[in-house]
Amino acid sequence: MDSSQRVRAIISFVHSADAGSFAAAGRALGISSAAVSKNIAGLEKALGVRLMNRTTRTLSLTEEGEAFLRQARIALDALDQAADAVVAHRAAPAGRVRISSSAGFGREQLAPALPGLLAQYPGLAVEVDFDDHLIDLVRDGYDMALRGGRIADSSLVSRPICQFTMILVAAPAYLDAHGTPRQPEDLARHCLITRRFLGGRVSPWNFVAGDGSITTLNTDAAVLTLSSPEVITELAVAGMGIAEVGVHHAWPHLQSGALKLLLLKAHHPGNFEMTLQYPHRALVAPRVRVTVEYLLDAFAQREELHVPFSALRQFEA
Repeated sequence: MDSSQRVRAIISFVHSADAGSFAAAGRALGISSAAVSKNIAGLEKALGVRLMNRTTRTLSLTEEGEAFLRQARIALDALDQAADAVVAHRAAPAGRVRISSSAGFGREQLAPALPGLLAQYPGLAVEVDFDDHLIDLVRDGYDMALRGGRIADSSLVSRPICQFTMILVAAPAYLDAHGTPRQPEDLARHCLITRRFLGGRVSPWNFVAGDGSITTLNTDAAVLTLSSPEVITELAVAGMGIAEVGVHHAWPHLQSGALKLLLLKAHHPGNFEMTLQYPHRALVAPRVRVTVEYLLDAFAQREELHVPFSALRQFEA
């Protein structure tokens, strides 16, 4: 049975299961009941199983037929979506796009990209929730999410945006008053500003030892512990102490001289990734597809998200 015959046979099978008879299926398809019966018989022969039990008056599905019907509906729906996608692709994408974003990234990176997105695709409407809590995209009805970290979920497509490099920074005024640490042990004598995540975990400060092993600094005595990396950066600029922040937060302040970088060789930059995630589907709606591609392109052009490690050396204290 070639592919075209298989499709005709599957359609005949689904219509017969829905209508309850070959005659009704034939009327719906515009073919004879004998042709419907022949199509299904050919399908059963190709599969090597009986899908339907026939009597003179009724049709009933076998257990194999029930299982096949579920999969057949999915396949036919995918074909319908493919046809719809071709038609939709020819028209301007339109509709509402729901996005979940972490608060900081949403405010600093996503929000500036939205005017250009809507100017290019005026048929779109965008709804954004700025929330650092983890959400279930499918259950909560989101089209996509911008999230940090490596979230293992086979039901999601994850498109990388950037790798976040973590650095230690302090204001020149703070270093003038308290001295510049030359090794990780020196940090014990300094005012530290640390970050606490929503789950209560404090972000560890890791360092690479001479033998390549990773050591973690005890930051329990930090003078400030905050949940907002943006506020941590602002307080470091204000001279409140030494902070660990992402390069993307510190970049404009490093360029202006408001912050200096510390212990670049010893400090471990972390393995923190920002991704754009959306649900696995046979076909992605045009409104979602164009939004994903536009945002990924916009983020790729943001200098602060892609600072090479070699460019940081010039900002060391």
